[in-house]
Amino acid sequence: MQSFTLTTDFLALHSKFYHLTSSMPLKNPKLASSNLALAKELGLNEQALLSSEFVEFMNGTFQAKGSIPHAMAYAGHQFGYFVPNLGDGRAINLGKVQSYNLQLKGAGKTAYSREADGRAVLRSSIREYLMSEAMYALGVPTTRVLGILSSDTSVFREREERGSIVLRAASSWIRFGSFEFSYLGQGKKESVTLLADFVLQESYQHLKERQNCYSELFIEVVDKTVELIARWQSVGFMHGVMNSDNMSIAGLTLDYGPFAFMERFDKSKVCNTSDYDGRYSFENQPFIAQWNLLMLAKAFSPIAEQKPLEEYANLFMVKYKKRYLQLMSQKLGFDTKEEGDGALVAELLSVLQKCEIDYTPFFYKLSHARFDEIIATEGEVQELKTWLEKYEKRVLNQESQESERLECMQKINPKYVLKNSMLQEVIELAEQGDFSLLERMLQIAQNPFDEHKEFERYALSVPKELSEIRCSCSS
Repeated sequence: MQSFTLTTDFLALHSKFYHLTSSMPLKNPKLASSNLALAKELGLNEQALLSSEFVEFMNGTFQAKGSIPHAMAYAGHQFGYFVPNLGDGRAINLGKVQSYNLQLKGAGKTAYSREADGRAVLRSSIREYLMSEAMYALGVPTTRVLGILSSDTSVFREREERGSIVLRAASSWIRFGSFEFSYLGQGKKESVTLLADFVLQESYQHLKERQNCYSELFIEVVDKTVELIARWQSVGFMHGVMNSDNMSIAGLTLDYGPFAFMERFDKSKVCNTSDYDGRYSFENQPFIAQWNLLMLAKAFSPIAEQKPLEEYANLFMVKYKKRYLQLMSQKLGFDTKEEGDGALVAELLSVLQKCEIDYTPFFYKLSHARFDEIIATEGEVQELKTWLEKYEKRVLNQESQESERLECMQKINPKYVLKNSMLQEVIELAEQGDFSLLERMLQIAQNPFDEHKEFERYALSVPKELSEIRCSCSS
């Protein structure tokens, strides 16, 4: 870790965008798990991850060369209501190495903590760690986690829990809400320009010399958000808290809280117990993404004409539906486009909903041509049998051989996704100091297409009451 050097280009911006801070170390910190795959990308080896310096680095008692710890300011729309003063209330940015900006979550209070304690609990840290790696393995743009600490520090949420720190990594931590913050008060144009120029340098360098670089930046953010949401919907991911401050300007899945993967298919599923009106339900995610983009367009208005930005944001659903159909067609093994594909996908979702079919196992069985097993598992449901007959007829018209089609499908449709019941098993053991299942679950998360014969039970559907486990924003 002595040779680990960070840069902090963000601090070249006006000081209104950040506040210098320092960590509040945990008591008796212990490395619960580290991500060797990501570490190698950062130039760290296994020996470095197992060193006492790495624990000290995560705990804030060892500061890497070039690091200047700071918290970022941002605003945001939370459940539709604008909140002007948010910011990193429990995240401390350390600096950048390679293409990753490192951040400690749960390292104590910052200037933006308000009444909160700035801490994270082991439960939520494990959830973010495993899910971010699972999403990465599924090809979904995401922030990542390099490691997590457990400790003897007590943190109070609904109950007393173990305090934890997560070492997060992302190509960018700039949010839609960062621009909403820069739009506030006097000097809007200067503030928004400063932030936009930073984002161009950090994430969109190919646009820097364009004549209309700010408009083109917004367009690319829309397109990246289209890709992100289409991938969420295709894998059955529910974020739970799509506030505009939780939307990434780089098109990443950001801030893992009360998330869930779809199990028994229900398009109106809400995974957040705090979402009383279902604003962030599974089916609403594309609409909320578009709404957040319209809020971003307003924040861009000092540096680019607002109307064209809004017009492009309003193309979101058209672009999303096209990309979503492409991804679903890949899941179904279609190697050509046919006019009725959209209707066939819509009919499938209707059948999955009516029959309460487990989303991921269905596509996994389909990718192994286990039609009889699907019928045997779900029962003699006429709508399902009818759809399977239509599907079989559709794929028989293709030029590719069945073996080629199934091989392609098996690279897209995972055997495993991280169910909340699986994560809860890991958490219960980890809270007792046993991290063995955490390590095994990390292997599943990072390799969701592998057989993992010893973990076969995690690929099976769970009882309905376990599939309906939901979480709150408390973490």
